[in-house]
Order: sequence, then structure tokens, then C-alpha cells
Amino acid sequence: MQENPQWQQIYRVASLIPAGQVASYGQVADLAGLPGRARLVAKVLKAADASQHLPWHRILRASGHIAIQGQQGEQQRLRLVSEGVVVEGMRVKMSKYQWQPSLYLMLHELSG
Repeated sequence: MQENPQWQQIYRVASLIPAGQVASYGQVADLAGLPGRARLVAKVLKAADASQHLPWHRILRASGHIAIQGQQGEQQRLRLVSEGVVVEGMRVKMSKYQWQPSLYLMLHELSG
């Protein structure tokens, strides 16, 4: 696992997104204490080792679109569908499926 504290916080936030819910890259960055660093979230997830078992497939563009193209984008879609998330045209309705962490989670799990 990467030793960079920013990466560690992104891993922590990503690992807390429950099955059947999604978050945006920007939301993960904000919750990780890195506002405006959505691209860093994408970079970190892309570089993550599969052995970390991060639920990378639950993180989408703010519009709800799957950002990854090709085979991996299709794999992301299938994983989301298997968790009960409706994906139409490679897009998820964020108003229905976006993760809203509880106050407890934000105070006790996300506050470094």
C-alpha cells in the first residue's frame, strides 16, 4: 500500500462506500480532506493494487457517468449492476444512489 498520507486517506474513504451506493471523484476528495483534488482520486485508484480490494467501481464522475472506457468500463458497469445499482447508458442516477455518509461516520471514521 502506498505510504503517502493523502493516498491513505483516499483509500480509507473509498473503502467506506457501501455496496449499492456510489460517490463521485470530487466527493471522495472532499471527504478525504483534499477538496478540488478529484483527479488525484482517479490517479490513486488507477494505481491501487488489486490486493487492496478497494471498491473502485463505486466511484464515478459527478454527472454519474462511468469515466473508464472499454472493457474496464464495462466491468465497472457489471459490478455496479450486481450490487443493485441501475446503470442506464453508462450513467447512474446520482440523486438515487449517491452515498451520504452518516454524521457518525464522518466524525469517527473519516477524521484521520
